[in-house]
Amino acid sequence: MAEISAKLVQELRQKTGAGMMDCKKALKETEGDIDQAIDWLRKKGIASAGKKSDRIAAEGLVDTYIQPDGQVGVLIEVNCQTDFVARNEAFKSLVKNLARQAATADSIESLLAQSYIEDSSVTVDEFIKQAIANLGENIQVRRFINFALAKDTPGVVDSYIHTGGRVGVLVQINSKTESAAGNEEFQALARNTAMQVAACPNVEYVSVDQIPAPVVQKEKDIEMGKDDLANKPENIKEKIVQGRIDKRLKEMTLLDQPYIRDQSISVEDLVKQVQAKVGEEIQVNRFVRYILGEGIEKQESNFAEEVAAQMGAK
Repeated sequence: MAEISAKLVQELRQKTGAGMMDCKKALKETEGDIDQAIDWLRKKGIASAGKKSDRIAAEGLVDTYIQPDGQVGVLIEVNCQTDFVARNEAFKSLVKNLARQAATADSIESLLAQSYIEDSSVTVDEFIKQAIANLGENIQVRRFINFALAKDTPGVVDSYIHTGGRVGVLVQINSKTESAAGNEEFQALARNTAMQVAACPNVEYVSVDQIPAPVVQKEKDIEMGKDDLANKPENIKEKIVQGRIDKRLKEMTLLDQPYIRDQSISVEDLVKQVQAKVGEEIQVNRFVRYILGEGIEKQESNFAEEVAAQMGAK
């Protein structure tokens, strides 16, 4: 049969609200006949579930999965519509399973195409559709990231979840040897670093030298344009701006933050202390922080008006 076009898949999605992979499968099963594909989706119970996909999903959970050997870690955000469903054990179980499966995925599409970890007869996408029908809310895998240590690169991947799944952090820390990576002090450093990132929402980079030049230039332009410097001689202005820029850049970097468990030292000082204990160099390689629902425009509604509208009241 002819190849199913993206345009046809999109049309079916608009008509049914079903997921992309479901629509593609329906069109393949019906040889591209869109009316038959709609019927196929309805028979599978997918179209009715899919209609919930236009509802804003800004609640949910951020969760992690760390491989037992600490070589691979995942941070994932899965959204639903209400906190009530987010606390449901079935939803929690789904999120944990998706985090485990995301360890071998390189995109949301590839994750959805996998066989579901607890029922290989269905894909992840199909299982989520079933969950939508059972729980009565839209459910979306919004994003995930996985860290994997490169071959022959000692270290550990660790994570931290805060405020009941509303904030999550994934970190990677490297050492020179496997023995150092297995040291308790090193392991504790990884966990404490993840906690530090969770506590510092303005931190975006590990160190100042990782901040891209355009970001530094933007900060400089902002400072140079401030009114309190307008009448300053150019050489004085440059010195003032440089001082402010140095302070601002440190506010954006993890290693320059006061350590949350001992404000008298910085995170960089903490790393140096652990280095001395394990006897070799340690590098905080990278981190990612997810805050549940960040950037999603939440829909505000008046409950009384909503009920009245459903009952046809004026």
